[in-house]
Amino acid sequence: MTTITRTPTRTSPAHRLAALAEDVLGGPLPVRLRTWDGSEAGPAHAPVVVVRSQRALRRLLWQPGELGLAQAYVTGELDVEGDLAEGLRTMWAVVRERGLNAPRLSPADWARAVAEAVRIGAVGPRPPAPVSQARLRGGLHSKARDRAAISHHYDLSNDFYRLLLDETMAYSCGYWTGAESEVSPADAQRAKLELICRKLGLVPGARLLDIGCGWGSLTLYAAQEHQAQVTAVTLAREQAIYVREQVRERGLEDGVEVVCQDYRDIAGSGYDAVATVEMGEHVGDDEYPAFAAALHRLVRPQGRVLVQQMSRGVTAPGGGAFIEAYIAPDMHMRPMGETVGLLEAAGLEVRSVESLREHYVRTINAWHRTLEERWNDFVDLVGEETARVWRLYLVGGALAFEERRMGVDQFLAVRPTATGDSGLADVDAGDWHGHPAHQ
Repeated sequence: MTTITRTPTRTSPAHRLAALAEDVLGGPLPVRLRTWDGSEAGPAHAPVVVVRSQRALRRLLWQPGELGLAQAYVTGELDVEGDLAEGLRTMWAVVRERGLNAPRLSPADWARAVAEAVRIGAVGPRPPAPVSQARLRGGLHSKARDRAAISHHYDLSNDFYRLLLDETMAYSCGYWTGAESEVSPADAQRAKLELICRKLGLVPGARLLDIGCGWGSLTLYAAQEHQAQVTAVTLAREQAIYVREQVRERGLEDGVEVVCQDYRDIAGSGYDAVATVEMGEHVGDDEYPAFAAALHRLVRPQGRVLVQQMSRGVTAPGGGAFIEAYIAPDMHMRPMGETVGLLEAAGLEVRSVESLREHYVRTINAWHRTLEERWNDFVDLVGEETARVWRLYLVGGALAFEERRMGVDQFLAVRPTATGDSGLADVDAGDWHGHPAHQ
């Protein structure tokens, strides 16, 4: 099918929209626009943003900024031509280089903008939010709301995550020990699991508490490879079902207990080791001191705690409107140093911090390749809107780690005795990286 591109005139939708966008941005347009009538305007060699209907513009009028753009993208009303990652990377680079921002508009400026919006058909009733957008009720980080937030993302379906992830079903940053062409995503995940087990000093019979166990990658690995006694805790019903099935299939009933509950309801103490892998982001800012205190309470004196957690840059926002609305509602990230302070304020002694930021770029890129290679399978399973949510999520996430707006770190801490003995005096930090792949 041949696409007919109309030459823009001063009255074409593309020209009017470009002029309006430049007024709002306070500078030259960093992209080329193509509107529903085929007209184009903007820099000739810039990424092409396709506005397929006036409905996309109405979303931006009612919901300016990131969320409105995301709503228009996931519904297909707005698209980026070609490679989405390269398009976003180019647009963000231009915005940073030119220092483009949204200036304060005078009443007269707003009047002109509204008049222009009327001319191009952007004014109208507020479009309903896409069905894939989260709708949570209740007090922030109440147990019921947290359960709903976790369910929104992790209970999408086990079939979806089987399609996206490798055979380890690890939905967290892998540990890449060589060139990406030489190391499979599953190898990177197993290297990460081995790294965690060694940092925790697991020995046969050691009692491990896995908080936020996901689909059980660490739980199953620690039980099989290190003969640990593992209690796995998750708030997601679908995850609990999957892990219990794996425990039965692998004959690990004597070594693994799976509990579907809120971390605040975990009873007991005295675990030899506690791990929480990319779960702390869901706890909330105000609740994190109590979460850190729970880690201290649950582990025995001289026991170790491993926290793998995403962070944000010192000047970068954590999460964002799109992530909050579609992926991880109520998520909170902080700079890495603040997490160290919170863990130590709870009585834990932080012994090492390892950044895995570049590893997450490679991990997410692997997931994104799978999504694109099996796009039709994903669309058949969850629908095109949800598939587009995940495309935007994975592309945006990889760029955030690539550009240091986000990071991910492993914090190894210990609970000292009352006299300050950590039990680690004779342990070389190199032992924590003792897997043959790291030597």
